[in-house]
Amino acid sequence: MVRRFRAAFKNSTGADLWSSRDVPIFKMLPAGLGRPALALTLACLIASPSVAARSPAGSPAPTARAFNPAESLEGNYLAAYIAGASRDTAAAAAFYREALKDDPKNPELLERAFVSFLADGAMPEAFRAAERLTAQDPANGLAHLALGVRDLKNRQYVQARSHFSRGGKGRAADLTATLLTAWALAGAGDGKRAIETADRLKGERAYSVFRDYHAGLMADLIGNAPEAERRLKAAYDGDKNTLRIVDAYGRFEARRGRAEAATAVYKTYEDLAPRHPVVRDALEKLRSGKLLGPLVASPQEGASEVLYGLGAAGGQQGDELPAIVYLRLALYLNPEHALALVTLADVLERLKQTERAVEVYNRIPENSPVRPSADIQIGLGLEQLGRGEEAVKHLEALMQKRPDDVEVITALGNVLRARKRYAEAAEVYTKAVEKIGEPNKSNWTLFYFRGTAYERAKQWPKAEADLKKALELVPDNQPNGKSQVLNYLGYSWVDMGINIDEAFKLLQRAVDLNPRDGMIIDSLGWGYYRLGRYDDAVRELEKAVELKPGDPVINDHLGDAYWKVGRKLEARFQWQHAKDSNPEPEDLEKIKVKLEKGLEEEKPAAAEGAWVEEKNGG
Repeated sequence: MVRRFRAAFKNSTGADLWSSRDVPIFKMLPAGLGRPALALTLACLIASPSVAARSPAGSPAPTARAFNPAESLEGNYLAAYIAGASRDTAAAAAFYREALKDDPKNPELLERAFVSFLADGAMPEAFRAAERLTAQDPANGLAHLALGVRDLKNRQYVQARSHFSRGGKGRAADLTATLLTAWALAGAGDGKRAIETADRLKGERAYSVFRDYHAGLMADLIGNAPEAERRLKAAYDGDKNTLRIVDAYGRFEARRGRAEAATAVYKTYEDLAPRHPVVRDALEKLRSGKLLGPLVASPQEGASEVLYGLGAAGGQQGDELPAIVYLRLALYLNPEHALALVTLADVLERLKQTERAVEVYNRIPENSPVRPSADIQIGLGLEQLGRGEEAVKHLEALMQKRPDDVEVITALGNVLRARKRYAEAAEVYTKAVEKIGEPNKSNWTLFYFRGTAYERAKQWPKAEADLKKALELVPDNQPNGKSQVLNYLGYSWVDMGINIDEAFKLLQRAVDLNPRDGMIIDSLGWGYYRLGRYDDAVRELEKAVELKPGDPVINDHLGDAYWKVGRKLEARFQWQHAKDSNPEPEDLEKIKVKLEKGLEEEKPAAAEGAWVEEKNGG
C-alpha cells in the first residue's frame, strides 16, 4: 500500500495538482509566437550558437553557498563545464570566475563565463564580461543586448539604442531589438518615433498583437490617450486570452472612468481562468472604487515587459537558457516585476533547483496579488528540500494569518502527509472541506488527498468514502487524475480482498486511461496475483517493470509472481533489484526475508463473479 500512497502524493507537493497552479505560467505571448519566432530572435542575439547551446541554464544566486575552487585552470574549467551541464549556474559562474583569473584573454572561456554570469543573475560581472566580449567581437549580439539593457536602466538612451541596433542588426522581425529600441526612444521623450519604431514589427499575427500591445503601453506612458486606447483595444481584440493584455486594457479602461467596461474585460478572462489572483485583485479594487494604476509607469518597466514576455514564452516551450536570460534582464530593469519573479521561480522548479526557486519566491513584493500563492509554494518547496518541519511551521503561520484560505490549509495537509503524520493531515484536510461548503469538480483533489491520508492512518471506511467522492467529482477531461483515483481505490480493494469484481473494473479503466503508467499496470498485475492468477500477473507485471524498471515495489511484485510460477531464480533476481532500489523500510525487511527463505504459501483472494474470466477470455 505504501507505493500506492507515494503515487498519490507524487503530485500533491509539486506543481501539477496545486489548485492555483495556473499562477506561475502567466501566458504573455499569443500561441503564434512559438519556437520559430523565439529562435529567430535568439539568432540575432547570440553570436556563437555552439557556445550558447552548450551553456548551462541559469538560476538565482544562492544567499550562501560553500565554494572550493579547483587547483588548476583545467580543473576549474572542467568543473564549470560539468556544473553547466547539470544546470547549476551558481557553481558554473563560480568556477568560470576562477578559470578567468588564470586565462583572462581566452575568448571561448570569456563567452561561457559571460553567459553563466548572466543566467545566474550576477549582473555586474556579466556587464564587465560583455564589455570585454564586444571589444574582442563587435558582432556579439547577446553582449550588446546586455549592455543595451544596462544603459537603458541608467537612462543612457542613445547608447542603449546603439547597442540594440548592433545586437539585433536592425531587422524589423527582431522583436527584442525593435521593441527595446522603441522603449529607449520613449525614454528619451520621442514618443512619435517610439511608436513608429514599434510599427516596424510586421508579419505574422502574433507580432501584430505584441506590437499593438507595446505601442499602446508607450502611447499611454507619453500621454497620448486616443492612440493608447486604439492600440490596447486592437491588442485585446486580437487576443483576449493573454493575461497581460487583458490587465493592461482593463487598467486603461478603469483609469478612463469606464469601470463597467473594465469589469467586463476582467470577467471575460475569469471565465477562462477562474480565481486568477491578478484578476481577482483587479475586480476587488474595481468593486471598492480603488484606483488601478497603469501597467507600465516608466520606459524601464516597458522594456522589462518586452523581456518578460520573451522569457515567459521560452519557459513555456522548454527553452530554459533563453528564458532565464530574458527573465534576468527583465528583473534587472524592474526588480519588483512580480510575474517575472514567479515565472523565473517556476522555471527553476522545473529544473529541480528548488532552493533557488524558494529564494526567488521570497523576492516577490508583499503587496503583489501573487504573493499569497508564492507563500504557499515556499512552504511546499521547503518540504521538497527536506526541511519538512520548517515547512509545517511556515504553513501553520500562514494559516493563522489566512484562516479561511483553502489553498493554505490544503498545502499544510499535503506537507503533513509527506511527513507521514497522516491522522493530523486528515484533520487539516477536514478543515478545508468544511470551508468549501458544497463541493464541486475543482475540489476532487481535496477528497483524494484526505482519502489517502485516512487510508494510511488505517481509517479505511473514511478513506473509502473520500476516494469514492473524489471519483465522483474528478472531471472526465482530466484522465491522469481520474486514473490515479481509480487506481488507488481499485488497488486498495484488491489488496484487502474485497469488492474484487468492481476493483478490476476500476483498474482496467485506469489502464485504459493511462496505458503507459507502470504503477497502474502494476496494480492490475497485483490484482491478478491476489486472485491466484499468476500467469496473468506475470504478464502485466513484466509490462509494468518495463515502464518503471527502477521502482522497488513493482520489482518486488514481479519477484513474487515469478516465484509462484516456478521461476525462482528470476524471482530472487527481482527481489534483489527491489532491495537495491531504495524501498520503504517496512518493505525492505520483507524483501530480505524473501531473499533468505523464499515466499511462504498464501491463500489467494476469491473473485466474486465472472467478470475477470470474461474480460480475459476465460
